[in-house]
Amino acid sequence: MDKEKIKKAVRDILEAIGEDPNREGLIDTPDRVARMFEEIYSGINEDPKKHLELFFQDEKHEELVLVKDIPFYSTCEHHLVPFHGKAHVAYIPKGGKLTGLSKLARVVEAAAKRPQLQERITKTVADSIVEVLSPYGVIVVVEAEHMCMTMRGVKKAGSKTITSAVRGIFEKDAAARAEVMSLINYK
Repeated sequence: MDKEKIKKAVRDILEAIGEDPNREGLIDTPDRVARMFEEIYSGINEDPKKHLELFFQDEKHEELVLVKDIPFYSTCEHHLVPFHGKAHVAYIPKGGKLTGLSKLARVVEAAAKRPQLQERITKTVADSIVEVLSPYGVIVVVEAEHMCMTMRGVKKAGSKTITSAVRGIFEKDAAARAEVMSLINYK
């Protein structure tokens, strides 16, 4: 990441909107923004699948695994404003090929930490799990509030966007899919 280039761009933006980048409250803003970008876009060169490389094959567990309410923060690639929400990730291991529960959250985080679309996060998480773990099925549901809809544009604060990706057995088995959806919505 080119932090010097980011600092210059932030100074230019501050000047372009009519601010003085040398005033006391803004003097360190270009540096703070460059450090923030390094953190919030840390997933740009990271392959989410790498988090799934450690798995356990001896457990012989072939029942549903669900990690729900995984918080995430991302940036809309259309407006460069934040969106945030939670992801729910479920899969049925095949051959007992399990991954650590925290690994599922890390896949979500790696997919989210880049300029992004919610739909792409959802698909990336599901496809990563399918590719590495080869489970019987995967469901990923992502719900988020987009600041590009709440603080600008239509200004509909509190509105949520929900996306899902369904793979394997869950595509064909309505009862299995309904079970996961009921568990996700269980409070």
